Amino acid sequence: MAPLPLGIRFITSFTRDQWYRTFTLILTFLLYTAYHLSRKPISIVKSALHMNCSLTNEVELSGYKEHLMQAKLLGKPFSNDTWCNWEPFDGSNYKQLLGAVDYSFLCAYAVGMYVSGIIGERLSIRLYLTFGMLTSGLFTALFGLGYFYNIHNFQYYVLIQVANGLVQTTGWPSVVTCIGNWFGEGKRGLIMGIWNSHTSVGNILGSLIAGYWVSSCWGMSFVVPGLIVALMGIICFFFLIEHPQDVKCALNHARKSSKGLNGWNGFKQKCQLYKSSRSDSFIDPEQECFLKDSDDRNKAKSSGLLSSHVVVITERGNAPAAISFFAALRIPGVVEFSLCLLFAKLVSYTFLFWLPMYLANKEHFDAKKAGDVSTLFDVGGIIGGILAGVISDYTKKRATTCGVMLLLAAPTLYIFSAIGYMSLKTIVVMLIGCGALVNGPYALITTAVSADLGTHKSLTGNSKALSTVTAIIDGTGSIGAALGPLLAGLISPTGWNNVFYMLMVADAFALLLLMRLVLREFHIKDQKEDQTELKKH
Repeated sequence: MAPLPLGIRFITSFTRDQWYRTFTLILTFLLYTAYHLSRKPISIVKSALHMNCSLTNEVELSGYKEHLMQAKLLGKPFSNDTWCNWEPFDGSNYKQLLGAVDYSFLCAYAVGMYVSGIIGERLSIRLYLTFGMLTSGLFTALFGLGYFYNIHNFQYYVLIQVANGLVQTTGWPSVVTCIGNWFGEGKRGLIMGIWNSHTSVGNILGSLIAGYWVSSCWGMSFVVPGLIVALMGIICFFFLIEHPQDVKCALNHARKSSKGLNGWNGFKQKCQLYKSSRSDSFIDPEQECFLKDSDDRNKAKSSGLLSSHVVVITERGNAPAAISFFAALRIPGVVEFSLCLLFAKLVSYTFLFWLPMYLANKEHFDAKKAGDVSTLFDVGGIIGGILAGVISDYTKKRATTCGVMLLLAAPTLYIFSAIGYMSLKTIVVMLIGCGALVNGPYALITTAVSADLGTHKSLTGNSKALSTVTAIIDGTGSIGAALGPLLAGLISPTGWNNVFYMLMVADAFALLLLMRLVLREFHIKDQKEDQTELKKH
C-alpha cells in the first residue's frame, strides 16, 4: 500500500471539530472584514471632496496632473469651482460638514448598538448578519451613487450615513457571539487578537479600493465596497454555522465546563461545588454563589441580581433565558471596560476618519498616496492586537495589559505631532507604533474582554448574555467613536496639534478608568500567593 501524500496526511491530522472551528473562524473574519472595508472609503474620499485647486499647491494636486493639464489647454481657471470640489463640501466650512457626515454614521451606530445586541440574542445570528450585510451594502453603494447622479444635497449624504450606521450594528455582536460559542477561554486572547485583525485588514483593503478610484471616479470608491459587503452577506446566509451543536460538534472547553449548568438544577449544582471548595481553596469574590439550596425557585427568579452578581435563571429546562440590559451592566468589569473603550475608540476612530486628511494637509500627499500611507496605522493595529492578546493570555491580566499600552500611547502621540517635517521612513515607524499602541487595547477590549465578560462565571453558563454584553461594551465605545471625528472636524481648523492634544487627554481618561481593575488584578494575585504559602506551612 502506497503511503498517503503529505497534503492528505496534513488534512486528516485535524479532527472534524477542528475543521469546523477553523472554517467558522475564517468565515467570521471575512464577514467583519467586509463591514470595515465599507466604512473606510469616506476617510479616503474626504480629500477629494474638497481639494485646494490653486496653482500654488501643485504638490497636493500631483494625483490630478493629467486632468489639470487638460483644463489648462482649454483655458479653464484653477479655482475652487473646478471639478475637484464637490458641492456642498466646497465651502470654507467643509471640515465641519465632513465631520458631521462622520458623526451621523457613528452616532447612529452607537445608539443602534445597544438595541442590536438585545435583538441579536433573540434571533438567528445567520439571518441577522445576512440582513445587516445586504442592507449595509445597499446604503454604502447609495452614497457613491451621489457622484453618478450628481447629487449635491447635504441631507442626502447624512441620511445615508445614519441608515448605514444603524444596519452596521448587526455585525459586531453577532460575530463575537458566534466566536464565543466555538472557542473557549484557554488561548482566547491570542485567537481573538489574530481574529480581530479583520478590523485593520478591512481598513487596509477599503483604503486601497477607495484609493484606486478616488482620483478618477470617487463614486466607485463606495459602490465597489458596497457590492463586496452584499456578496459576503449572501455567503453568510449559505455557510455560517452559529453553534457547534448545530453540526453535532463537541462543545469547546468553556462550554463543557458549564454544560448542564443552565436552569435551576445547574444553579444548585454550582452552589454545591462552591460549598465543597470554599474551605480549602481561594475563591474569587466574583465567582461566589450567594443563594442557598433551600431557597425556592420563585425566590431565585425574583432575586435575579444578588450583591452585584448576575444570576440567570431559565424559564424551562436547559434553554437559557436572554439576560436583561441592566443585569448585563452589573457583571463586574462591564462598566469600567465600556467607559475605557469610549475613550480608546475615540482615539482610534479619529485616526480612521481623519488620518488621510491629516497626511494630505501636513505632508502634502495627494489623495491616493495619503490613503495608501494611512494603511500603516492599521498594520500597526494588527501587530498591537496580537501582542495584546498574547501578553494578556500569558499574564492573565487583561486590564493591566490595556493599561500599559495606553500609558505608552500618550507620549507616542505627542512625538508624532511634535515632529515637523517627517521623512517617509519616520512616518512609517510612527504610524505603525501609534497603530499598535492605540488599537491594541481597543482590540483586546472588544474581543477577548467582551467574550470573558459575556461568559462570566456569575452567569452560570448562559451564553445568550454574550451578545448583550458585547453590544453594551462596543455601543459605549461607539459613543467615543462618534465624538472623536466630530471633535477633530471642529478642532482641526485651529491647528492639528490641538487635535493631538485632545487625543492624548482621551487616552489619559481611558487609563484612569481602568486603574481600579488593574489594582484588583494584582490584589487577587497577592491573595492567591498568600493562600499558597499558608498551604505549604
